[in-house]
Amino acid sequence: MVKQAIQDLENTNQELKADLENLFICGAAEVAIANRTAVVIHVPYRYLKAFHKIQQRLVRELEKKFSNKDVVFVGNRRIRPVPKANFARARPRSRTLTAVHASLLEDLVYPTEIVGKRQRYRLDGSKLLKVYLDPSKKTETEYKLETFAGVYKKLTGKDVSFEFPAQQA
Repeated sequence: MVKQAIQDLENTNQELKADLENLFICGAAEVAIANRTAVVIHVPYRYLKAFHKIQQRLVRELEKKFSNKDVVFVGNRRIRPVPKANFARARPRSRTLTAVHASLLEDLVYPTEIVGKRQRYRLDGSKLLKVYLDPSKKTETEYKLETFAGVYKKLTGKDVSFEFPAQQA
């Protein structure tokens, strides 16, 4: 479904045709969140920067095609296991669970920048990650905050809430 929609855009939209020609996706999944549905498109990590160049236009066009669905692009990253005993097989920091989840968070909110994070420990022992987004992009991403939280919960299993910091006078 997503592949066909991207091919249709490539055939009909001349300004996106040149950019979409050499790009491809790894997969896509639908995530049900409260009253909406999100389409999560996994992109090869190597092509992520190329997708970022056209992401805003591409998301706008795909959201028109999939009515009442939010479209989100994330990089396809790999988490490597902890090496056993041999130090020579040390894994890169970018392949750790923590680094992959942090990168996934940045991919989800891409046009908007993350300006702060806070970890909140509740009395029952559960954790909540509060992510503060750039207030200058509030009008563009405010309606997607619930989608971002739902997709992140589905992909990582962690609770997160997205907010915009209060403006200082």
